[in-house]
Amino acid sequence: MPTNEQIRLIEHTLDLCRKVWNFALRERSYWINSRKCPVNACSIISEYIIPANELYPNYNAQAKSLTLAKEQYPELKTVNAQVLQQVLRKLETAFIDMKRKGMGFPRFKNRYKIRSFVYPQLGKAQFLKDNQIKLPQLGWLEYVKSRKIPDGFLVKQARIVRKASGYFVILTLECDVNVPDVLPSGYPVGLDLGLDKFVATSNGALIERPRFLDSLHRKLTLLQRRLKQKQKGSSNRHKLNRQIARLHQRIADTRKDWHFKLAHSLCEDAGMMFVEDIDFRVGAKGMLGKHILDAGFGQFVSILQWVCWKRGVYFDRVNKDYTSQVCPQCDTHSGKKELKDRVHSCPECGYTTHRDVAAAQVIRFSRNLCAGTQRGSNCLWRRSDGDS
Repeated sequence: MPTNEQIRLIEHTLDLCRKVWNFALRERSYWINSRKCPVNACSIISEYIIPANELYPNYNAQAKSLTLAKEQYPELKTVNAQVLQQVLRKLETAFIDMKRKGMGFPRFKNRYKIRSFVYPQLGKAQFLKDNQIKLPQLGWLEYVKSRKIPDGFLVKQARIVRKASGYFVILTLECDVNVPDVLPSGYPVGLDLGLDKFVATSNGALIERPRFLDSLHRKLTLLQRRLKQKQKGSSNRHKLNRQIARLHQRIADTRKDWHFKLAHSLCEDAGMMFVEDIDFRVGAKGMLGKHILDAGFGQFVSILQWVCWKRGVYFDRVNKDYTSQVCPQCDTHSGKKELKDRVHSCPECGYTTHRDVAAAQVIRFSRNLCAGTQRGSNCLWRRSDGDS
């Protein structure tokens, strides 16, 4: 709950972080582009020319240049030095991830893209008091404390995040404690995710999929239609953009809240939880991508994994191949099913149930005996219910 003066300082800090990011990214991109062209095949229009003895502008070189630039640009002195250094560290991480994880080339940021900055050190003085926190240059800020800081934990970092609904502070805590991994034990539950039923459990429960986007889709369409008529850069367009952003955040918050409540309800009577190992980003690029993104399967699996760890429930992922083609009772391969086939009926043993429930039971059986083994092991159809 910052004051108007603190809001001005936060926006000023975000603006300077954006300028530092763009300048440092341009410096790196110019250096890379100057090394791409062969000396005998230069462009006849223009070319990036940087001396051959110029070293690559990594984090250390750019951090040193940032210190020297403060003499030429006094505006840089108005922001905490470590905040700007963290921007350069983030850029360094982006270039490392580009090679290590195969991610794309970092992009330049406009005023809407830079939404947070971090204070890596808060000092040794008292900076927490009830529902107030003291941050460099911002002073004491009041905030809504979502939960009490546990005993024995130290606050190491604070990140200020600007969202459509306001400003948030994220505190990073540290504690010298070893948390053991959850061991497989207790009652196993398999989960099958889908668009027809959001979750089907191996116990036979079918949970419908809420349409988070559809509930506010008409209002969102009207606002985006008005946005086309606004002049770019105008204050009315900026106000309408904020209104659209608040609506998107409302949809996202509703989805996330439902995911957390569902994850906790599934962990009530379970000792082990198994889901399919699926990359939902592939399906999000197809013709059902809008519905897959609205359901948020990837977010739900991540939340479920965290809730299982918090509540002491063993969590593991299962090979997704053939889970809908095998009978959970007799392990008979019944062949590929069409999407319209919603009932599993085994021609061998006559077992009949909902298709998604059968898949969830196969998921449970496939890893029940293999729980605790290395992920991706070939124990696909082994069962431990006493019938095998």
